[in-house]
Amino acid sequence: MDIIKIIGVGLIALIIIIILKQYKPEFTVYVSIIAGTIILFMVIGRLEALINLLSNLTTRTGIESEFLKILLKITGIAILTEFAVSICKDSGETAIANKIDLGGKIIIISISIPIITALLELIIQVLP
Repeated sequence: MDIIKIIGVGLIALIIIIILKQYKPEFTVYVSIIAGTIILFMVIGRLEALINLLSNLTTRTGIESEFLKILLKITGIAILTEFAVSICKDSGETAIANKIDLGGKIIIISISIPIITALLELIIQVLP
Protein backbone atom coordinates (compact mmCIF):
# COMPACT_ATOMS: atom_id res chain seq x y z
CA MET A 1 0.00 0.00 0.00
CA ASP A 2 1.20 3.46 -0.88
CA ILE A 3 0.27 4.98 2.46
CA ILE A 4 2.67 2.60 4.24
CA LYS A 5 5.49 3.83 1.97
CA ILE A 6 4.56 7.45 2.58
CA ILE A 7 4.43 6.94 6.34
CA GLY A 8 7.75 5.10 6.15
CA VAL A 9 9.45 7.98 4.33
CA GLY A 10 7.96 10.41 6.84
CA LEU A 11 9.09 8.41 9.86
CA ILE A 12 12.59 7.87 8.47
CA ALA A 13 12.86 11.61 7.80
CA LEU A 14 11.63 12.30 11.31
CA ILE A 15 14.26 10.04 12.85
CA ILE A 16 17.00 11.65 10.74
CA ILE A 17 15.77 15.11 11.75
CA ILE A 18 15.76 14.20 15.44
CA ILE A 19 19.32 12.93 15.18
CA LEU A 20 20.50 15.90 13.11
CA LYS A 21 19.00 18.43 15.53
CA GLN A 22 21.58 17.41 18.09
CA TYR A 23 24.61 17.83 15.84
CA LYS A 24 23.76 19.92 12.75
CA PRO A 25 20.34 21.59 13.19
CA GLU A 26 20.80 23.65 10.01
CA PHE A 27 20.52 20.48 7.91
CA THR A 28 17.08 19.50 9.23
CA VAL A 29 15.35 21.80 6.74
CA TYR A 30 17.04 20.01 3.86
CA VAL A 31 15.90 16.62 5.14
CA SER A 32 12.36 17.97 5.44
CA ILE A 33 12.42 19.33 1.87
CA ILE A 34 13.84 16.10 0.47
CA ALA A 35 11.28 13.96 2.33
CA GLY A 36 8.44 16.19 1.16
CA THR A 37 9.65 16.02 -2.42
CA ILE A 38 9.94 12.21 -2.29
CA ILE A 39 6.41 11.94 -0.93
CA LEU A 40 5.14 14.34 -3.60
CA PHE A 41 6.68 12.20 -6.35
CA MET A 42 5.18 9.09 -4.77
CA VAL A 43 1.64 10.45 -5.16
CA ILE A 44 2.01 12.02 -8.61
CA GLY A 45 0.86 8.77 -10.25
CA ARG A 46 -2.36 8.91 -8.28
CA LEU A 47 -2.79 12.52 -9.27
CA GLU A 48 -2.51 11.64 -12.97
CA ALA A 49 -5.22 8.99 -12.61
CA LEU A 50 -7.45 11.49 -10.84
CA ILE A 51 -6.93 14.08 -13.59
CA ASN A 52 -7.85 11.50 -16.24
CA LEU A 53 -10.99 10.55 -14.32
CA LEU A 54 -12.05 14.18 -13.99
CA SER A 55 -11.35 14.74 -17.69
CA ASN A 56 -13.60 11.83 -18.64
CA LEU A 57 -16.35 13.08 -16.33
CA THR A 58 -16.07 16.55 -17.81
CA THR A 59 -16.52 15.32 -21.37
CA ARG A 60 -19.43 13.05 -20.42
CA THR A 61 -21.32 15.69 -18.45
CA GLY A 62 -20.73 18.56 -20.85
CA ILE A 63 -19.03 20.79 -18.31
CA GLU A 64 -16.59 23.21 -19.91
CA SER A 65 -13.04 21.90 -19.84
CA GLU A 66 -11.87 25.39 -18.87
CA PHE A 67 -13.48 24.90 -15.45
CA LEU A 68 -11.58 21.63 -14.96
CA LYS A 69 -8.32 23.38 -15.84
CA ILE A 70 -9.09 26.10 -13.32
CA LEU A 71 -9.91 23.56 -10.62
CA LEU A 72 -6.68 21.67 -11.29
CA LYS A 73 -4.67 24.91 -11.13
CA ILE A 74 -6.34 25.79 -7.84
CA THR A 75 -5.57 22.35 -6.44
CA GLY A 76 -1.95 22.59 -7.56
CA ILE A 77 -1.56 26.04 -6.02
CA ALA A 78 -3.10 24.83 -2.76
CA ILE A 79 -0.78 21.80 -2.59
CA LEU A 80 2.35 23.80 -3.40
CA THR A 81 1.37 26.57 -1.00
CA GLU A 82 0.79 24.09 1.82
CA PHE A 83 4.14 22.44 1.06
CA ALA A 84 5.97 25.79 1.23
CA VAL A 85 4.10 26.87 4.37
CA SER A 86 5.00 23.60 6.09
CA ILE A 87 8.67 24.00 5.23
CA CYS A 88 8.67 27.58 6.52
CA LYS A 89 6.97 26.54 9.76
CA ASP A 90 9.43 23.67 10.20
CA SER A 91 12.21 26.23 9.86
CA GLY A 92 10.60 28.45 12.49
CA GLU A 93 9.66 31.17 10.00
CA THR A 94 5.98 31.55 10.78
CA ALA A 95 5.80 35.12 9.49
CA ILE A 96 6.98 34.07 6.03
CA ALA A 97 4.68 31.02 6.16
CA ASN A 98 1.70 33.29 6.84
CA LYS A 99 2.62 35.55 3.91
CA ILE A 100 2.94 32.58 1.55
CA ASP A 101 -0.42 31.28 2.77
CA LEU A 102 -2.07 34.66 2.19
CA GLY A 103 -0.50 34.91 -1.28
CA GLY A 104 -1.76 31.45 -2.19
CA LYS A 105 -5.29 32.30 -1.06
CA ILE A 106 -5.34 35.53 -3.04
CA ILE A 107 -4.10 33.77 -6.18
CA ILE A 108 -6.72 31.03 -5.73
CA ILE A 109 -9.50 33.61 -5.43
CA SER A 110 -8.30 35.50 -8.49
CA ILE A 111 -8.06 32.32 -10.57
CA SER A 112 -11.55 31.19 -9.50
CA ILE A 113 -13.27 34.36 -10.78
CA PRO A 114 -14.50 32.68 -14.03
CA ILE A 115 -16.15 29.88 -12.04
CA ILE A 116 -17.76 32.34 -9.61
CA THR A 117 -18.99 34.45 -12.56
CA ALA A 118 -20.49 31.40 -14.30
CA LEU A 119 -22.24 30.35 -11.08
CA LEU A 120 -23.69 33.81 -10.57
CA GLU A 121 -24.90 33.92 -14.18
CA LEU A 122 -26.53 30.51 -13.72
CA ILE A 123 -28.26 31.67 -10.54
CA ILE A 124 -29.53 34.79 -12.31
CA GLN A 125 -30.93 32.65 -15.16
CA VAL A 126 -32.69 30.27 -12.77
CA LEU A 127 -34.27 33.01 -10.66
CA PRO A 128 -37.49 34.46 -12.10
